[in-house]
Amino acid sequence: MSESKNAPRSSSRSLLISLATYNEAGNLEDLVHEIRAHAPDAWILVTDDHSPDGTGEIADRLKNSLPRIDVIHRSGKLGLGTALMAAMEYAIDHDFEYFLNLDADFSHPPRYLPNLVAGMDNHDVMIGSRYVPGGGIAGNQFDLKRKFMSTGINLYSRLFLGLPSKDNSGSYRCYRVSKLREIDFREVRSRGYSFMQEILFWCRQAGCRIGETPIIFENRRAGTTKINRQEATRALSIIFQLGVGRLLGKPKALKKSGLSSPSTKMSARLAVDPKPSGISQRNLQP
Repeated sequence: MSESKNAPRSSSRSLLISLATYNEAGNLEDLVHEIRAHAPDAWILVTDDHSPDGTGEIADRLKNSLPRIDVIHRSGKLGLGTALMAAMEYAIDHDFEYFLNLDADFSHPPRYLPNLVAGMDNHDVMIGSRYVPGGGIAGNQFDLKRKFMSTGINLYSRLFLGLPSKDNSGSYRCYRVSKLREIDFREVRSRGYSFMQEILFWCRQAGCRIGETPIIFENRRAGTTKINRQEATRALSIIFQLGVGRLLGKPKALKKSGLSSPSTKMSARLAVDPKPSGISQRNLQP
């Protein structure tokens, strides 16, 4: 496939940092600069879901004025899960070693980036965890209902999916791209926040060593949270389906030997704009 002028060269493809955005105009520019302070050599990929507040335009301006930034523009608000799959496909296509995602609202402080990357020496997935010693949630941003949802989903994930990790719902994570390449994303069911539990399940099925490092989850600096009760209910349903499949011995999202990287079926579901900025896309025709 052809490369965009901003596409990473093979010599610079160690770490890709992913920011999935929707209405994060008040956060994005400051966040990019703070990421650069803690991971100066990393590439940054912004995947924007056609934010009405102009986040995509800010991302384009940053791409044109700073090195090692690329942007995927999508046609609308299509869900965190498909945004992360689009970014993971980018990491696979461009042969990065590590793929690291954090929320684009400062709730995941960039100061923890070095700890996540350092943990990859002995793991294939590193989680920035609120629920290990030293981790936590700042202030009173989690009311009783949200605390119940977060704790319940994490316990539910460990029970049904057999996950050893304590924080299975947070998205502040680093993945080894060679292990992501083993997952058949065509079989991934999640489109929203349940993707965070599902991708951990498939990583575990692929033999990934999962580790956790403590973080303090902080208040977003601007904008409003996107998660709601409907997302939590959908996550519980998908976790249950995956858990039943696991008990019946039917997990099937790992690639068979020789299967290529994510297919046109997966790419079509990512719904990338036909004329994206700064990224060369696969041919989406069947």
